[in-house]
Amino acid sequence: MDAFYALAEPRRRRIIEIIAASGQLSATQIYKKFNVTAQAVSQHLTILRDAGLVKMEKRAQQHIYSLDPSSISEVGEWAQKTQRLWNKRLDRLEDVIGEEKRKSAKKR
Repeated sequence: MDAFYALAEPRRRRIIEIIAASGQLSATQIYKKFNVTAQAVSQHLTILRDAGLVKMEKRAQQHIYSLDPSSISEVGEWAQKTQRLWNKRLDRLEDVIGEEKRKSAKKR
């Protein structure tokens, strides 16, 4: 499962945010933060686990979820790389606009 596919769904992104803020949570604690069925949250957690974004540890009758730092880091690195590329494009556009303004000012 692809991490970006898993993160495409808003509730799954919210689950990641909730776990990140708390460190570790049981499935029940996560479920209580949503207005959907426990089964729906469980399906979201399965997708996040299959994508490698969260880890699950079984403690007695509880499933405890935490973030998988390596996968989260990969997503962050991709976002930073994409931002750097976009910033380079914007910088070039700014240069072109500045050059056009200078040329226009000289013609006056």
